Amino acid sequence: MQNHGFPHEATEATLRASRALLGIVARSVSDALEQVTLPQFRVLVVLSGSGAMRMGALAARVGAVPSTFSRTIDRMVDGGWVLRQESPQSRREILVDLTEEGRRLVDQVTERRRRQVASVLTSLTAEEQQQIIDAMEVFSTAAGEPTPEDLLTLGL
Repeated sequence: MQNHGFPHEATEATLRASRALLGIVARSVSDALEQVTLPQFRVLVVLSGSGAMRMGALAARVGAVPSTFSRTIDRMVDGGWVLRQESPQSRREILVDLTEEGRRLVDQVTERRRRQVASVLTSLTAEEQQQIIDAMEVFSTAAGEPTPEDLLTLGL
């Protein structure tokens, strides 16, 4: 559906808004990246959303090479971010899960992001906030839901 005469203007405005949101994402995760790498943070985000996972399934979910992924998990265990445990179904199967510290880090990033978005929104009038709500609903419906893999690229 094309808005007569405005597609270029709408595209540019949407790109500006996406850069502003990406700036918020980058700022919200920057402190965490002083403690873990971005690939490690992705692991924490996946585990936060899914709970304990088999090592191979976790590697596949974050797009890691299984043969080297074990070393990443070793470093994360040493750092206190995740733990390994035997699967209740099979002793040969190893599950990886968040520690309290790992969960706290993901929660801190999420809360920091929430506060930064709220700060921007509270600087707007009630009418402008409603315009944002309406526009975001329309855009997100038109764009569809991103895949978890797409979101993991940015550590979301």
